[in-house]
Amino acid sequence: MADSSARPGPRPAIRRRALLGRAACLAAGLPAGFSHAQAPGAGPFALPRFDSADLRHADRLRQLAQADTQAWTLLQQLCRDIGARPAGSPADVRAVAWAQGALRGLKLQNVRADPLALKVWQRGPASATLLLPSSQKTAAGPAGATPADAPREMPLVMAALGNSVATPPEGIEAELAWYPSLAALQADDPATSRARGRIVFIDQKMERARDGSGYGPAVMARSQGPIEAARRGALALGIRSIGTDRAPIAHTGATRYDLSLPRIPAFAVSVPDAEVIAQQVAALPAAGAPLRLRLALQARSDVDATTHNVIAEVPGTDLKDEIVLIGAHLDSWDLGQGAQDDGAGVAIVSAAAGVIAAAGLAPRRTIRVVLFGNEENGFDGARSYSETYKDVVHQLVGESDFGAGRVYQLNHRVQPAAVPLFDDIARALAPLGVAWAPEGAGRDARNRGNPGPDAALLMRRHRWPGVTLAQDGTDYFDVHHTEHDTLDRIDPRTLPQNVACWAVTAWLAAQAPVSFGPAVL
Repeated sequence: MADSSARPGPRPAIRRRALLGRAACLAAGLPAGFSHAQAPGAGPFALPRFDSADLRHADRLRQLAQADTQAWTLLQQLCRDIGARPAGSPADVRAVAWAQGALRGLKLQNVRADPLALKVWQRGPASATLLLPSSQKTAAGPAGATPADAPREMPLVMAALGNSVATPPEGIEAELAWYPSLAALQADDPATSRARGRIVFIDQKMERARDGSGYGPAVMARSQGPIEAARRGALALGIRSIGTDRAPIAHTGATRYDLSLPRIPAFAVSVPDAEVIAQQVAALPAAGAPLRLRLALQARSDVDATTHNVIAEVPGTDLKDEIVLIGAHLDSWDLGQGAQDDGAGVAIVSAAAGVIAAAGLAPRRTIRVVLFGNEENGFDGARSYSETYKDVVHQLVGESDFGAGRVYQLNHRVQPAAVPLFDDIARALAPLGVAWAPEGAGRDARNRGNPGPDAALLMRRHRWPGVTLAQDGTDYFDVHHTEHDTLDRIDPRTLPQNVACWAVTAWLAAQAPVSFGPAVL
């Protein structure tokens, strides 16, 4: 055998290529010894691609999921057997037990419920009545009769906002101070504000959009309104429901307080009633009697309770300690059945993991279903998960939390070297009618996805990569946070397409030859 010490060293050109190859691996988040045999068709300096066998299995998963009806079965069980399930409520306890049983029935492994203690808000009786000035003045009738010039009463369709404090037991009655938007209230000088001593009403309108983009600007009236009204000395706050419907229903949702200011009762009224209020304000003569409103609202805050994150897995193989998280939130508001928000998401991601498990081929990375607790009123589940699993590598996080509409667009937030792999993911999703968004944009513009509320919290805290499977939400805010969020308003034919999108995306993320993180924020 020849003495190895006598071998000539590598030629300069070969040495340069080796150094360039090492740099390319490091830039792509790969180990320095990465073999391009893992990247079929790639040249010496090309970025890695998915193995052809993994792409074929993704096609198989897509076909299996499109024929799967498990998501609809799960959604029916959750809505009909459990119904509305506010965090910490008896229904929430039943939902946690149901979820564990359902996930085991899908043959997922390591099923568990991670407990988290929290303080919850509980709704009590509430009513609001608009007091309209009489249209004519006449003498009072017989003794004991209501004078003809007494205010006319109009009961409003209303719902207390989550976290609202209660009124005094006798309620509040005061003049109404109407503002067309939150911005108009913010522009009112606190020192001279007409809100002082009155009940503020913000008539913030929400625009309908396929991607739900009208929600962000409008919802600030709900979340920030009580703070701005209290800063100006208001006694209470009412808002136009944050929704796109014209039904006689009120939309609830969480609000916030600044503890340096008085906490005032807060509620929403239906869109039709908000329009009546606006009409009455516009019809008031300059020197006429103002509108008044009577409000009674009971609620409890800081109630000790326990909820859970429900977790289950399809265990990985050689990269089993890395996690592909597909999530939804198990809790709902106390109105309706929580069908679209977020029963549909629970059913979709659970069924997607079930399809992967049933297909019989183990992923490289562990695919983990997380059904978060108390997304609606505090993100306690996401915060607890963040702390518990902060030291675990997450390849991808995503969440289905936008109803049951068809997925129409793929987006993501990953490290730049991983973006080319989404060419393959997009091709795998294209037969489902999914585009890589925004169409025609460069890869940097496409790398701006927002993976859903709980998943986005995790992404931003830890720079865990995120994926967005954007659903058609054109009608989502017609029922969001209302009594109309019920099973009968969901088309079961849209669910298999959602399941297929999540199954394909989770599988390919688990098989990727490159780390997707850290995310570009």
